[in-house]
Amino acid sequence: MATAGEMSEQGPKAASASVVAQHQATLKALPFSDTRDFDDAACGFLGTIESAKIVNAQGRVVWSLEPYGFLSEEAAPPTVDPSLWRQSRLNMHHGLFEVVPGVYQVRGLDIANMTLIEGDTGVIVVDTLTSIEGARAAMELYFKHRGKRPVVAVIFTHTHTDHWGGARGVLGDAMQAAGVPIIAPNFFMEHAVSENIIAGPAMLRRAQYQFGPFLAKGVHGHVDCGLGKTMAAGAVALLRPTDLIIATGDKRVIDGVEFEFQMAPNSEAPAEMHFFIPRYKLLNLAENCTHNFHNLLPFRGADVRDALAWSKYLGEALQMWGGKAEAMCGQHHWPVWGRERIDSMIREQRDLYKYAHDQTIRLMNHGLNAAEIAETIRLPQSLEGAWHGRGYYGHIRHNVKAIYQKYLGWYDANPVNLDPLPPVASGKKYVEYMGGADAILKRAAADFAKGEFRFVAQAVSHLVFAEPDNAAARALLADTFEQLGYAAESSTWRNAYLFGAQELRQGMPKTPPRSSTPRETLAALRTEQMFDVLGVRLNGPKAEGKRIVLNWSFSDTAETFVLNLENSALTYVRGAQASDAHAGFTLARSTLDEVIAKLTTFPDAVAAGKIKVVGDAARLAELMALMDEFPRMFEIVEPKRIVVT
Repeated sequence: MATAGEMSEQGPKAASASVVAQHQATLKALPFSDTRDFDDAACGFLGTIESAKIVNAQGRVVWSLEPYGFLSEEAAPPTVDPSLWRQSRLNMHHGLFEVVPGVYQVRGLDIANMTLIEGDTGVIVVDTLTSIEGARAAMELYFKHRGKRPVVAVIFTHTHTDHWGGARGVLGDAMQAAGVPIIAPNFFMEHAVSENIIAGPAMLRRAQYQFGPFLAKGVHGHVDCGLGKTMAAGAVALLRPTDLIIATGDKRVIDGVEFEFQMAPNSEAPAEMHFFIPRYKLLNLAENCTHNFHNLLPFRGADVRDALAWSKYLGEALQMWGGKAEAMCGQHHWPVWGRERIDSMIREQRDLYKYAHDQTIRLMNHGLNAAEIAETIRLPQSLEGAWHGRGYYGHIRHNVKAIYQKYLGWYDANPVNLDPLPPVASGKKYVEYMGGADAILKRAAADFAKGEFRFVAQAVSHLVFAEPDNAAARALLADTFEQLGYAAESSTWRNAYLFGAQELRQGMPKTPPRSSTPRETLAALRTEQMFDVLGVRLNGPKAEGKRIVLNWSFSDTAETFVLNLENSALTYVRGAQASDAHAGFTLARSTLDEVIAKLTTFPDAVAAGKIKVVGDAARLAELMALMDEFPRMFEIVEPKRIVVT
């Protein structure tokens, strides 16, 4: 198989005539003369950090908009969809902005926003960005323009990392010890763990295709992520909430400011909430009413989001607060002002998700499968022409497939798709049936010249999986992905296509080994969640025929567990101890955190007296030897190099 060094280093190509023609049609079809979003994105600007540049303690840049200077040009180049170019330029606004007197946002220092709400004596921080470094920089920028004041509370609107990862940049140890509340929606920890830790290794690799962090910034590469510019690359740690919002209608008075909450579970995130602040006549719909059509199933992977519930939550928000809010800000993008404009945007977003849901189900009940629905469905003109409904992050063509999956699953009921051959085996048979590599490449080149990129990609991908070191096949598939990327309005589609092209030409990026989970994040997990993470690392085939029973007793949390390996599955029972355990361990839960974070080793902790052992301690070592270490990178657009058992 070809190695990265043997792969073509060819650079990006020009946009084809068919892509340029598609862009010209877009310029005619959409209301580019409507520039209100640019006025709104700049409104209330107070100051910023030069180029939004943030570095960590070691001098490494974790965020900067300097590489995106090319977006100063108003006209889109031929290699970028004009609508996506417009959104990319809007997402260049960065700094501290006043939403209304007493409410401020830091935007453009991360893919997400930090909202700062001033109370009687201090400031309430809503969402803490992705990185600790970014959160610190955001707070320093706020203090510079609004004066130093204490943080009196932190609110997490939902479970995605870009909204809580920087919490320790807002709350230091002293503030946590002083009991500054961390408020979040019910089941926050359960979903933060399941979405970001249990399936984290696969998600992180897939996220490279969604967000394009390894793409060069420029008109042939990365321009945006739709929701914001890109993902921050700093340190991340999870802090456990201290106060959960349970039900719609719940209220909190924080530093003299009343918050009215609305629950929105299984919308953009499995645990998410909205709020209204009467003092400021401010509505915040978290990530459920942003300036794009959102994802119902992101490319990185997640539970399918409920479009019907999403629409209903927006309708409920209108019932609760319609006509009351004079400003609406979300945790991405820029605010909207004026009661009429706010209510209109919420109605259109409500109807966008409802239309996508209902029409997908209607066509599904006519017998169309997911691909056929995506090819058939069209938004009504009233939604098609709304800038905030464009598919920069989600897209109607893949959102309808998510809806189909939610109701009917991956199988379209055609038996041919019930148990197909895997990619390498099917690729070899396709190549054989199509008359060999030369015949495929000849036909594909002719279709490429005609702009039939979608089918060329399908056909040549079979050849790449059958003959992964076929340089001509790799080059043509890369060129095809590239044109599909240039044509895409959705940032995630563009990133996926262009990164696929880059990996075919250059191989997978060289990345350092996966770092240990931060101790702070481990400390935020319940012990059950720790054992759940351990369970998915167990190599079942290696564990065949083994039985290991271990007792655990945690002195600082007063918890007891039995950990049981049997039938190649790792299970546990809380609040119990097994009489037939092979070994038992008594320790502080914090010591286990240190071991997993690789701050110490199990033998060293035993030697230091931090862990007391009864029975055969070697059985724990035997269990840990059955655990897989997950690679940071694995092949996606070509065959896997390593066979996993």
